[in-house]
Amino acid sequence: MTREAPTAESAYAWWRLVVSLALMTLGGVGMYGVTVVLPPIQAEFGVARGDASLPYTLTMIGFGFGGILMGRLSDRFGVMVPVLGGAIGLGLGFMAAGMSTSLWQFSIAQGLMIGLLGTSATFAPLVADTSRWFTRRRGIALAICMSGNYLAGALWPPVMQHFIDSVGWRQTYIGIGVFCLALMLPLALVLRRRPPALPAAEPVSNATLKTSTAPTTERPLGLSPGALQTLLCVAGVSCCVAMSMPQVHIVAYCTDLGFGAARGAEMLSIMLGMGIASRLLSGWISDHIGGLRTLLLGSVLQTVALLMFLPFDGLVPLYLISGMFGLFQGGIVPSYALIVREHFSPLQAGTRVGTVLMATLFGMALGGWMSGAIFDLTGSYQAAFINGIGFNLLNVAIVIFLLRRARRSGIGLGRVAQPA
Repeated sequence: MTREAPTAESAYAWWRLVVSLALMTLGGVGMYGVTVVLPPIQAEFGVARGDASLPYTLTMIGFGFGGILMGRLSDRFGVMVPVLGGAIGLGLGFMAAGMSTSLWQFSIAQGLMIGLLGTSATFAPLVADTSRWFTRRRGIALAICMSGNYLAGALWPPVMQHFIDSVGWRQTYIGIGVFCLALMLPLALVLRRRPPALPAAEPVSNATLKTSTAPTTERPLGLSPGALQTLLCVAGVSCCVAMSMPQVHIVAYCTDLGFGAARGAEMLSIMLGMGIASRLLSGWISDHIGGLRTLLLGSVLQTVALLMFLPFDGLVPLYLISGMFGLFQGGIVPSYALIVREHFSPLQAGTRVGTVLMATLFGMALGGWMSGAIFDLTGSYQAAFINGIGFNLLNVAIVIFLLRRARRSGIGLGRVAQPA
């Protein structure tokens, strides 16, 4: 007697989503851990703050390129293969970094093993895989999955800081490596089943026109696949340059204003916490209005929040604006994964989602550096906020262009319709 294969939206699909959320939360330690360990790294190796920041930069670059590599492996062999490899890379990478004797050894372990081969396997491949297990509720499913990235940012830093204060950063890193291997390897085995067969192009419904037309994968939105992919990547870089300004520099900004680093850290925690709520809410919204419209909504609201930073610099207003910023921007990045699934073949989901998410990561890295460089030139973060607003407006312009192309092409913008 053969066991019935699991289907989209089934109980197994939801269980698989829970496992993906756990894996992304565990794997996110590679992204956030290096920021926590920066001060002891600087002190132990006796280097400048800029040099001590190099491991973070290499981790983000490895994370970005690794998303494409792991996406390709996921498309070809299924998501379990890259996740198993990522668990091994992450675990061994933390152990190697914990035993490093120089900054360059630590940087290589962070960039190559933790970023390129480790954390990257627990982001884009899991997002792409989740998109193939859900149809009607794809938006909220993607939002739940990608909340693991923010959940990691909320959970790992205080846990790591506790153990760094107790036993030191080296033992903490080695312990994390063992912990990730012990938990992630068995969780990855849950993902061994391949997703249900889906048509190369799924019909979508236009809530406005009440029609149901199939997007042409050869000319998505009337553009070549490469052109649409490029526009989405430029949009991803632009919105994340803007997004990184408060996320990367809010602690330094509060210090400059005389409020202290602890207040800035609290504001960052509020941002990430509200970001989780934002991702879940935006996922529900995107199931009703589609990925492009959800992206436009989030991008416009992010612009509003950035504008609020310009006239207000009091302690209470900054707490409120930080929460508002987190609530507005958390759903932006998941929208890109949904857009890819709405307009490209599911057979290309891993590669194309990985490419677009790589662009958002590069946007975060570029924006974090750019805002610091602008501050060094001007002595103020006001110009950096304005720079972020300008990049955000570029993102809005691209999304409006794509929405107009969709209307002219007669392609639905609403949620995915169920096959008859």
